[in-house]
Amino acid sequence: MATEAQWRRVSPPRSEVPPYSQFVKSIQKSQQDDREYRIIKLDNGLEATLVHDLKADKAAASLDVAVGHLSDPDDMPGLAHFCEHLLFMGTEQFPKENEYSEFLSKNNGASNAYTSTSNTNYYFSVATAQLPGALARFAGFFHCPLFAPSCTSRELNAVDSEHKKNHQSDLWRIFQVSKHLSKDGHPWRKFGSGNRESLSKAAKDLKAKQKLPLENGNAVSANNLSIPPSPIPSRISSPTPSISSTNSENDADGGEVGRETRRRLIEWWSKEYCASRMHLCVLGKESLDELEELVSTLFSPIPNRQVDPLPMFYDHPFGPDEKGTLVSVQTIMTMHVIEISIPLEYQGFNWRHKPANFLAHFIGHEGPGSLYSYLKQKHWVSGLRAGPQVAVRGFEFFHLTIYLTSEGFKNYKSVILSTYKYLSMLRESTFERYHQEEIASLSETRFRFLEKKRPDTYVTRVAELMAKPYPKELSLVAPSVTWNWNDEYEGIPSAGGQDEVQKYLQDFRLDNSRVMLMAKAGELEKIERIDRNAVWQKEPWYGTQYRVERFGEEFLAQASICASSKNDISELYLPGPNKFIPSNLDVIRRDVPEPARRPFLIRRTPMSTLWHKEDDQFWVPKAQVYIDMRSPYANSSARAAVLTRLYTQLVTDALTEFSYDADLAGLAYNFVAHTKGLYVTLQGYNDKMAVLVEEVLAKAKKLVVDPERLTVIKEENKKNWENFFLGQSYQLSDYYGRYTMTEQQWTIDEYLKELPSITPGDVQEHIKKLLSEVNIRILVVGNMAKEESIRIAEVSEADLGRSSLSASELNDKALLLPTGCNYTWRSKILNPNQANSALTYYTHIGPVSNRHLRVTSALLAQILSEPAFDILRTKEQLGYIVSSSGWTLPGASEKGLRIVVQSERSPAYLESRVEAFLDTMKVRLEEMTLEAFEEQKSGLERKWREKYKNLTEEATTFMSHINSGHFDFYRNTIDADMLREITKDDVLSLFMSKVHPSSKTRSKLSIHMKSQKPPTKHVSTAAAQAFEVLLHETPLELNGVAWKETLGDDTPKLDAFQTYWASVLEGKEGGEALLAAIPELVAKYPLEGEGADPAQDSVTFIEDLKVFKTVLQPALDPGPMVNWGDLPAPNL
Repeated sequence: MATEAQWRRVSPPRSEVPPYSQFVKSIQKSQQDDREYRIIKLDNGLEATLVHDLKADKAAASLDVAVGHLSDPDDMPGLAHFCEHLLFMGTEQFPKENEYSEFLSKNNGASNAYTSTSNTNYYFSVATAQLPGALARFAGFFHCPLFAPSCTSRELNAVDSEHKKNHQSDLWRIFQVSKHLSKDGHPWRKFGSGNRESLSKAAKDLKAKQKLPLENGNAVSANNLSIPPSPIPSRISSPTPSISSTNSENDADGGEVGRETRRRLIEWWSKEYCASRMHLCVLGKESLDELEELVSTLFSPIPNRQVDPLPMFYDHPFGPDEKGTLVSVQTIMTMHVIEISIPLEYQGFNWRHKPANFLAHFIGHEGPGSLYSYLKQKHWVSGLRAGPQVAVRGFEFFHLTIYLTSEGFKNYKSVILSTYKYLSMLRESTFERYHQEEIASLSETRFRFLEKKRPDTYVTRVAELMAKPYPKELSLVAPSVTWNWNDEYEGIPSAGGQDEVQKYLQDFRLDNSRVMLMAKAGELEKIERIDRNAVWQKEPWYGTQYRVERFGEEFLAQASICASSKNDISELYLPGPNKFIPSNLDVIRRDVPEPARRPFLIRRTPMSTLWHKEDDQFWVPKAQVYIDMRSPYANSSARAAVLTRLYTQLVTDALTEFSYDADLAGLAYNFVAHTKGLYVTLQGYNDKMAVLVEEVLAKAKKLVVDPERLTVIKEENKKNWENFFLGQSYQLSDYYGRYTMTEQQWTIDEYLKELPSITPGDVQEHIKKLLSEVNIRILVVGNMAKEESIRIAEVSEADLGRSSLSASELNDKALLLPTGCNYTWRSKILNPNQANSALTYYTHIGPVSNRHLRVTSALLAQILSEPAFDILRTKEQLGYIVSSSGWTLPGASEKGLRIVVQSERSPAYLESRVEAFLDTMKVRLEEMTLEAFEEQKSGLERKWREKYKNLTEEATTFMSHINSGHFDFYRNTIDADMLREITKDDVLSLFMSKVHPSSKTRSKLSIHMKSQKPPTKHVSTAAAQAFEVLLHETPLELNGVAWKETLGDDTPKLDAFQTYWASVLEGKEGGEALLAAIPELVAKYPLEGEGADPAQDSVTFIEDLKVFKTVLQPALDPGPMVNWGDLPAPNL
């Protein structure tokens, strides 16, 4: 940590700018980094890293608070997450609820936030000129948030919806089981995401005991809390309200329960959100002097509450009872996974030598001699990952995750013993000097040639890492670079070197580990048990079934023998020197007036085209190579598509050992199938790239199918395809929407039917046929000369046959909806426990070759995006997943507008709300001022004029134009110029003709994916009012609306409503009859979206998607939109 002598006091000349301190040492940065840095500390304790980027075309900021869900009160799980949600709902200076998001949206910006275990991060990006305005809105969240009472109930619902989105996700379920099985009373057990019940229960319990806090004899109200009320309404009603959203407006503070929940939130925020716990990073074009004055002015009002600035959690959640156990976990998806977790000390102080990462290098290695290679040869595994997990600020885990085949699952005990045998081999080995020096050298090279990232991604990482115990001058370099073991830093005690490596290895024993075995319930019942007396238990928040068994003495002894005996498995040994470490890092640098904006066509043959652009702006010794091999046989049938996929996976599998060193050395490749052929991509240091290109292509052309590996890969594909249907509902609706609009695509069901009968001979024959007719599109971008690029093209063509089809005939093609149509396709979600339905709502716009139409539709999509989120998600609370965006169809020749909603409400109801939203937008567009319209245009223009941040961004954009065959490399610039000509009438006319439901010429398709899980019944306003009438007809003189204060929900769950009235009516005459009437009234007056679907007038329902596709016309391929004339002759 920096000493006081390393700070210099600054008193700005302008009196309105509070004084602050500057860190006096220079911040060490990458040689590639042309930005300027400064660290300052405000008097309230907040520290900020300021980044001046003269070339920036987008600014960004991130504030990281050193408090997360492990600091939740024990009786309010999820409070930190709830705070993250409600914090955005207006400030004293900017009280309108969506002011922040609206400001960012119209200024080419965006924002987000996340709550972790011991920190919460908030971040945004915005056009550079608008950074001061965005920061002013952002800073207020941390010193004068409104925590608007009118938003309390709604944001409780938002947190609840987010939890329900994750409820059927194995990732979340398994994570919570692992937390739940911690030492009693340990904060790691906490339920971090929270839901409505976890956040409201404490208030409900107090209400039931009549112990809610009182002020002046009255229950706490929205107006007597310490956070000031909004001077103007912070919440604007939904412009086209449904009955439920109207009711939500009236009871949005959640009654007494909601007000108490909000009071607890404010109480917690007032204690935990302290300036000294905050780390800020701001990136902009402003000078460092300007940035520091801006930050001091806006963030100095945040109070320092005199609490621990960096709470640490050193106590590890694994005690004796947690170690030496096998935890079997039932999964939703089909999987076979072992995860070994070993307690690990906090690695923050070991930043210089990173001993846990050193061990991960060996344990997670995939080359010859590795654990993975050994287990793969036995056909027991399909993947392996290893490394430290930063659980929280204070302790970590070392995780070893092994993805098993079916055979490996049956032999899971042998897999565990083999793992500890490998750890024993590491313990007894003498690490060669090159082992550590290679790691250090590669990390230094990576840091030296770091390229810029998206500004919001960058500032988020910097802000989060500021809490680490690095010397401040090394805050940029320390997270990335590993130093040699004998290389220490001045004034810092030696830590994390070879001694720590040996110490950790001594602890990497089974009796000091927890093993988690994950699979579906039926499969877990089939395998050999360790403890027959262990029973299934249920994790309380997700309902995940798990079983804990303690390893017996005999198995522990076997593992101990493996861990302590000499390595007797000859296939296990340490890796040799890495031959892919780049030795030539020279950059071909030349003076250019400005970077070229496109690649150049430097070679054309009957089989291939080669586009090339030598790096002229990033100046890194890296290159990107894209080889797109298209064949008419790649996707000619569902069987052909499966064969093509298996082929690419077999090639990747066969190259694992060879390519792993290249990947470690910063040179990676991918070989994947797509709907028209094969895609080979290579990226990284160009020094050894030619070697990797030749090896990958040679293996692809000469592969001999290994029957046993084919069996493993078929099994993995079967799992993945079956699991797809158990994923998020909106992904399913999007998938079927995309399938419907694609000319040649097969369903996953068709793939699954073909998979079992495929033999090694089938794959071998398919490879021969596939490669007999190809057309190749190649792009080389970066630090590679033309001659090297041409050599890659020649190697690509060698031994291949030329396709008789033209390049355009091998392009993807979209299908076109007929003019004036209104189609809906409905299907059920297969997962019986998935509560969420989904809607994908698509309207067709037209061909991208029409520039005016393309630009106008992009502007319309931007204008609709923020209001869609604000109205459908924030105000109407339809669900956590809501988005509106443009949708480019396959082949990139046609585009449209797509709105997606995932919700517990029925898809038909969601569609009715989408169409009500579009009605609202008609009025908004009509009433939009010229100033507001020009702001939207300006934001989109800035987006299109953004410069590439790195070589990857540049190359992927170029390749998208080559893939489409349009070669429209200047599209963004030309579209930005044309944007100035677009009028509000153009946008309104397009909206009314192509999007609005009243249009007779629009073409619309909606996909309804409906949950089969019976919905949780809620009491609608109408049902509650009808029950009030029944109460008034009795002589009981009961308050018919008091339940709202108790339950804190304007549309409560039926069971909660019944429980409340059962307690009120207990022993009263006529009580049983009244209780019996409740479900009848709920059935008679259902909540919108829970009852019968609304009528969909003029909708044509699609019965069979495959048949429907046969009547649609394929889109026309516009071909090249620009003839660049790069080659003097058509052929070389």
